[in-house]
Amino acid sequence: MADREDLATAIGRFCPDGRQTTELPRVTLINTGEPTLPSPTLYKPLVCFVAQGAKRVVVGERVVQYDAGTYLVVSLDMPVSAEIHGASEQKPYRAVSLQLDRALLAEILLDLPDEAAPAKSAEALAVSRMTAEFIDPILRLLALLDRPEDIRMLAPLVERELLYRLLQGEQGHILRQFVHADSRLSQVGRAIAYMRERFDSPVSIDTLARVAGMSPATFHRHFKAVTAMSPLQYQKRIRLHEARRLLLADRVEAARAGFSVGYESPSQFSREYARLFGAPPARDVARLRSLPVVEAPEAVRV
Repeated sequence: MADREDLATAIGRFCPDGRQTTELPRVTLINTGEPTLPSPTLYKPLVCFVAQGAKRVVVGERVVQYDAGTYLVVSLDMPVSAEIHGASEQKPYRAVSLQLDRALLAEILLDLPDEAAPAKSAEALAVSRMTAEFIDPILRLLALLDRPEDIRMLAPLVERELLYRLLQGEQGHILRQFVHADSRLSQVGRAIAYMRERFDSPVSIDTLARVAGMSPATFHRHFKAVTAMSPLQYQKRIRLHEARRLLLADRVEAARAGFSVGYESPSQFSREYARLFGAPPARDVARLRSLPVVEAPEAVRV
């Protein structure tokens, strides 16, 4: 029976070093023999399967660790601070990530018995142990990289099997809430989408609560339960992540980047930027441009 060592070997074969986006839809491989420093980044909804090594993520007030033999489920766009701390030349950090396809999950759920979404909020990040039921389809998915002509026909079938296993697993309730429009997770997700579309403008709790379909008090409580931060903390981090992207990708000046994401004071922008990213804008961007691909902040890192 396949185990995580088989998975680690396969990752090393198809991704000799660094981070690699594969020909498989939504699948990314990572293989690094060096630890990384804590760095703010943005996670998209995904599942990450760790075959070897360990990583730590700080989200709001929570610290989430995932290591060899575990998988991480991320159900919302989440600004986090992440570091690979379990990696060496002898035992590199090796992982496979799969970005979540909401439409495909919804299609699979149509064929499963109805299960009411829990009234309580699911956390946006959660970790569980992997089993052979997960490892086997992941290995078959990666094996298609040896036969690119088969990917279009067979990859969707294997991905569907893997998502089915996940829905039946320990974190299946999170994936169900990710899909169900009336779940607490989806309600918070609607507010997050609203904030991300208007990150450069002030947004009141009353407005966000109305978008989510909750009372202000209930919304604030569930938002913090899901994201481990307040709505205002979340909006500030999204603003600063967007400013960092503008500085790095579009090469705009710091004052212009700050203004573009809603800051009226350049000094306040520089101060809050340095507080989150550890250095003022110009120095931070210079450092980022010297980093290897595996640490690139614009990537969805897993």
